[in-house]
Amino acid sequence: MDVRLRIQRFNPEQDDGPHFEDYTIDAEPMDRLLDCLHKVKAYEDSSLAVRRSCGHGICGSDAVLINGVNALACKVLVKDVKQPITIEPIRGLPLIKDLVVDMDPFFQGYLEVKPWLIVDPVAKEPERERLQSQEERERFDDTTKCILCAACTTSCPIFWSDGGYVGPAAIVNAHRFIFDSRDEGARERLEILSSKNGAFKCRTAFNCTAACPRGIQVTKAIQEVKQAALFGSF
Repeated sequence: MDVRLRIQRFNPEQDDGPHFEDYTIDAEPMDRLLDCLHKVKAYEDSSLAVRRSCGHGICGSDAVLINGVNALACKVLVKDVKQPITIEPIRGLPLIKDLVVDMDPFFQGYLEVKPWLIVDPVAKEPERERLQSQEERERFDDTTKCILCAACTTSCPIFWSDGGYVGPAAIVNAHRFIFDSRDEGARERLEILSSKNGAFKCRTAFNCTAACPRGIQVTKAIQEVKQAALFGSF
């Protein structure tokens, strides 16, 4: 079948601003949008810049806007999208070229919440691994699924207007450790997330939950972090 693509292009060395270019390629209904982008790059225009890695919905590197909706190009099938298919870079991050954005501001927000296990630095190391029950593990299971694709954060209208906001993905990854029974850094993270650029900037639009390709209940996690910050319930 013929597939019509409308791809945003931008070369900072040549263009004054982004513009759209149209392509028609041959594809199967079960082909993924990432396959289509590969065909454009291989057979139509080798200058097309698109970020990808695993191609199987795990690395999260190929997040783009598909017909105005944040998604991973490797998870969207041709048959499920209305043509012409408009493909744009995710919003809210500096545009580098075509579909590639600068992820540094996104990862800066992620690192601000200290997304790693924090333990007492002077305490003696345990003689065996730190154990937890199935119930304790289940408490934060949902937020362990994040692949840092930035789809949730770049779907957030607060993030679009305020680059200082740490964003949904950062809060999700803070949640993963705040409610981990082995971690001792919850109060430190909640203090960070109670600042002006933290969780309380969320306006509960649910864009982030709708955008997550892993099905994480992002808005719910943000509300649980807010509750923990207010009541110390973790």
